[in-house]
Amino acid sequence: CRSIGALSCCSSSSNCRHIAAPVAAFKTAAPRLPSASADRPRAHLAAMAAASGDASKTVLVPAADGTEDMELVIVVDVLRRAGAAVTVASVKPGSLQVTLARGCKLEADALISDVKGTTFDLIACPGGMPGAEHLRDCTELEAMLKAQRDGGRLYAAICATPVVFFLPSGLLDGAKATSHPAFSDKLPDQSVVGERVIVDGNLTTSRGPGTAFEWALSLVKQLYGQEKMEAVA
Repeated sequence: CRSIGALSCCSSSSNCRHIAAPVAAFKTAAPRLPSASADRPRAHLAAMAAASGDASKTVLVPAADGTEDMELVIVVDVLRRAGAAVTVASVKPGSLQVTLARGCKLEADALISDVKGTTFDLIACPGGMPGAEHLRDCTELEAMLKAQRDGGRLYAAICATPVVFFLPSGLLDGAKATSHPAFSDKLPDQSVVGERVIVDGNLTTSRGPGTAFEWALSLVKQLYGQEKMEAVA
């Protein structure tokens, strides 16, 4: 199975079938990146900004073994369509390739350690299990998210991640939030758990694969405004 930009999809069997249709539908294909790992994140950001024509909005999407396929691919696709320079960063130590929850294989743009000193306009965390646990266990990502929150910049989570990662790490910080129905009963504030997307200050949460487009479009609106969101939708 050949890569599609920075993403590829393979089943665990030898009979590979591409199922990542949203990736193939990118309006702007992800640029090929240099092999030198030290220069890879910087080159990726510059290339994506040049391709989109807008260097002002940068987004980090972390990825792990067991990350939910749709939630990751959809948020990357939608944000790139809006013009954002999106970096997919693997939290798997020493490996750019992760295997998503439904078997898609993804080659990330960078390791999380390569971008830990970078400031992003948005950090958007997909869910899935055990992907949410792997994100939670990444101390570098947790530190970046806390700096994001404290700096008043946008951060987001979907599916299991609000409960499995954000809640025990203090990243919900009393905010109203939702999550996947299998986890939402653990949220301390139950007043909005039935909503599909919740924006509370700089935090945006959502429920799961079925709400991933709405989650991603909400993030476009916060980065670029209503008109851009409607154009992408």
